[in-house]
Amino acid sequence: MTAESYDAIVIGTGAGGAACAYRLVKGGLKVLMLEKGDYLPTDGSTLDTKRVVEKGEFLSHERWVDGYGRPVIPQEHFNVGGKTKWYGAALLRLAAREFETDGPYGCTGWPLGLADFAPYYAEAEKLLEVHNFVCEPDLARILKRAASRSSDWRSEPMPMGLASDITSDPLEATHFDGFASARGLKNDAEHSFLSPLAGAENFLLQTNAEVTTLLSSARTPFTLTGVRLADGREFRAPRIFLAAGALHSPRLLVRFSFAARVGTSVPPPELAGRHLKLHLLTAMVSVGTRRVEDVIRKTVILTNELYPHSSVQPLGFDGEVISTLIPKLVPRFLAREVACRAYGFFLQTEDASDPRNRVLDARDGRAGLPVLDYDEQRMPHALREHRALTRAFKRALRKGGLLSFTQRIGLAGTAHACGTLRCGHNVSDSMVDTEGRVRGTQGLYVVDGSILPRIGRMNPSLTIYAWGLRVGELVAKQFGQEQSDSAQR
Repeated sequence: MTAESYDAIVIGTGAGGAACAYRLVKGGLKVLMLEKGDYLPTDGSTLDTKRVVEKGEFLSHERWVDGYGRPVIPQEHFNVGGKTKWYGAALLRLAAREFETDGPYGCTGWPLGLADFAPYYAEAEKLLEVHNFVCEPDLARILKRAASRSSDWRSEPMPMGLASDITSDPLEATHFDGFASARGLKNDAEHSFLSPLAGAENFLLQTNAEVTTLLSSARTPFTLTGVRLADGREFRAPRIFLAAGALHSPRLLVRFSFAARVGTSVPPPELAGRHLKLHLLTAMVSVGTRRVEDVIRKTVILTNELYPHSSVQPLGFDGEVISTLIPKLVPRFLAREVACRAYGFFLQTEDASDPRNRVLDARDGRAGLPVLDYDEQRMPHALREHRALTRAFKRALRKGGLLSFTQRIGLAGTAHACGTLRCGHNVSDSMVDTEGRVRGTQGLYVVDGSILPRIGRMNPSLTIYAWGLRVGELVAKQFGQEQSDSAQR
């Protein structure tokens, strides 16, 4: 049976994959997009706290082990739009300094700078209809009281990818952070990049299509020719774009044969999966005496230059969702009463670029399971800053009349996973070049968060969108030139 042929195949429908596919299709390439999962239902079930939070109904149940062989199930999402359907509403740019090397802290810099990303940031913001919401009264009161005790905290509006009229739907407005919109009120990868491609003759999206193998030419083993799915189907294309996510793209790459590697043009295969970054994350619930009436909540971003690699943002959780964070030993009626007087916050600190933090494929793991080997103790500077940040913010809120409780987000919290196929200056320490190509290969690109050498102190979604647009544009221009040259011959 002859495999179907395309100009490009994109594996994964999250931020980077969707942005890249959008640009490729607009550039005239015939694109096949493959998604391991399916479309999410629009019946309201993705807004149901019990089904989403308590039962974890829409999460992956793929079994992994950590670096010590202990079981862990990463909180991954296999669905059209990827994690952007659940998270990704906060859309922030990296600051100029976050592209630079920070040797004392342990961060390797980008081979590119803010100027390289600026036009793609702007394009992504336009497509995602990014805008600010007014800081609501309860949060404004909390911040004013906290700031009166400390002048170190800086508050800025949070750029959001939400419909401007989302507050007209109370359920959607209070269930966008960690939930998937049923009415398209979150401007995610599917809504902003894939839906506009519907009906295009040169675009096909196939769901329930798990890619297991990258195919190459027998004569030139580093020239990509297509992919094979778990069900045995094969598709052909001279350009393959990995966008399965930082935990999954490197596993596809390591399955690809490195046996014929010669010279220095191909990176050492052991680089694949290393330098995993997750952010150091803490959820904080802060309780006062007044009932909280704010709706969106996630309207500002807080920074403090005493903690230059860190940020704080409110959680977009209402009392119902916050009550799920309160320990189960507390009676539910009491938990709900406390939650109605609480605000949630999300504290994050950039982690270092440590090669020991890595992803291993199942064939290299224990008991035939993939490995998530990550230990924050390997990054003492980041851990020290995150602990100091947490203490300082609790102290500021306490002086403002709020009592705070914290819970660290463990290894399973992979919403911000990045770095495992990082982009870099040279072959000795990076898998991907500045145009998204896997070094030493022909026709293989990476367009998801795997390439981020630095994750910055804020949410990485917008940077991943921008990278996907940039790589897609470069490839589309090259394709156009090839078509023009062919027509002239």
